[in-house]
Amino acid sequence: MNAGETIPVTVLGGSLGAGKTTLLNHLLTNAGDRDIAVLVNDMGSVNVDAELVAEESDLAVGGGVTELSNGCICCELQDDLETAVVRLARERSFDHLVVEASGVSEPGPVARLFVTSRAAARYDVAGLATVVDSRLFADTFGGGDPDRTVAEEGDGSVRPLSDLLVEQVESADLVVLNKRDLVSDAELAAVRDAVEALRPGAAVVETTRGDVDVDLLLSDLHDPDAPVGWRAALEGETGGSDDNEGDRGRDERADADRDDHGHDHTHHDDHDRTHHGDHDHTHHGETAHAEATYGVTSFVYRRRAPLAPDGAAAVLGDLPDSVVRAKGSLWVAGAEDVHYTYSQAGPSAYVAAAGPWVASRPEFEQDTYRRNHPDFDWHDNHGDRRTELVFIGRDMDEDALAAALDAHLLDPGASADAGDFPTDPGEEVALAEPTRERDSVPAAGAVPEGRR
Repeated sequence: MNAGETIPVTVLGGSLGAGKTTLLNHLLTNAGDRDIAVLVNDMGSVNVDAELVAEESDLAVGGGVTELSNGCICCELQDDLETAVVRLARERSFDHLVVEASGVSEPGPVARLFVTSRAAARYDVAGLATVVDSRLFADTFGGGDPDRTVAEEGDGSVRPLSDLLVEQVESADLVVLNKRDLVSDAELAAVRDAVEALRPGAAVVETTRGDVDVDLLLSDLHDPDAPVGWRAALEGETGGSDDNEGDRGRDERADADRDDHGHDHTHHDDHDRTHHGDHDHTHHGETAHAEATYGVTSFVYRRRAPLAPDGAAAVLGDLPDSVVRAKGSLWVAGAEDVHYTYSQAGPSAYVAAAGPWVASRPEFEQDTYRRNHPDFDWHDNHGDRRTELVFIGRDMDEDALAAALDAHLLDPGASADAGDFPTDPGEEVALAEPTRERDSVPAAGAVPEGRR
């Protein structure tokens, strides 16, 4: 690498046991003439199996760095990540950096370090890759019985596994569906379609033991502006205007089910494509959208009226299993000035106070904000207050979901007690969490990550 050139970096994510180490072993074995540095942002070092490298390959060079015979470098992270990557670029010469993210984090925040910190001068993000345990994903979001319901880091921190799986997929440029031998063709197709709905436009590959094409893994895939599925659904929503009063009961989902966000989805011919539902999921009049293949669809629920707190919590804390992902904004009665955000992934659901609505700020701030955002969605009477939720799932009963929420709509200004809904910005409350019935580590007898 010439002096002054930036180093491409690929960030690798995936939950514990998904197969990240196996993929790294495959990468190092098939690196060819590339000089690759692998940095592990986790509690331990890379598990490079001895049989994968030549007998004389391991050469300790100090500072937690191990040099392999093929020129690759394996480095156990002992400093903070920013310091480590800057030091590595200063002290070593290599062609590509691969950073393995912690098992309980998504790759997005790690990638942002290479854009926003002093590391940005030395690195360019090439791609964010997420390794998915296909069996675990199918069980978590397909009504099965997952081995794990929570993800636990080495320091004891715990988060719902369903949240982690969704967020890791949503931030990825490349999704590796690993352990495809442990799921049926129909299950794999359903997982693939759910992944493509969660992260439109991402490259998706299927593997058994992490044998991803190295050129693809290290290629320039990153699109920092590519939207995730729920945001793409909002941006493609073409429902009617809310300029009139009295629209509380009006179904504003006309055309909201259409997914016209314009991202290209590759269709695969190895499975029969049967389309479900009555909604139009076409791309510019061409072939049907991949989301419709196995009943994976999305729709937008939008109302210009507040929801009763208890009713909203009851519905949104107990969504049917058919809903894989839901996200959006809530207007809650009894807390008219607070803009709430809602996030659901499988069996977990949370509401957070995001701060005030623009309509709750002083008039001069409202005017300034609207002048700076000429396309801002604004109602003459309600301002930006609204309930706007995107639902992504398989064979969802959209009418029943909308009716359940509509049953708890109130008139603006109606008296209500916000109850457990937080009011301070940044505060969060759980409406639903998965029951921790099993340990968060792979079940006894399961094949360790490094052997998959």
